[in-house]
Amino acid sequence: MKYAVTLGSAAVAAFAFAIATPAVATAQPSKCHSSYIPCLPIVSDVDCAGGSGNGPVYTGRVQVVGPDDYGLDRDGDGIGCE
Repeated sequence: MKYAVTLGSAAVAAFAFAIATPAVATAQPSKCHSSYIPCLPIVSDVDCAGGSGNGPVYTGRVQVVGPDDYGLDRDGDGIGCE
């Protein structure tokens, strides 16, 4: 009987740990453009917020880690919308 109580306590503790521990994202969602961190959606165009672009999506500062398809990193230093 003592074994059953110990096993039950361990299961409850493991369940509580799983609930309290936040999930860590290991991959970007599939609808994110892989060239930008944080995630930018895959759409026809993304422009810098406050700039002269016409959208349809606007963003703040981003890290550019691949081809700059949206033209956000005009000086080529790896930071877009600075």
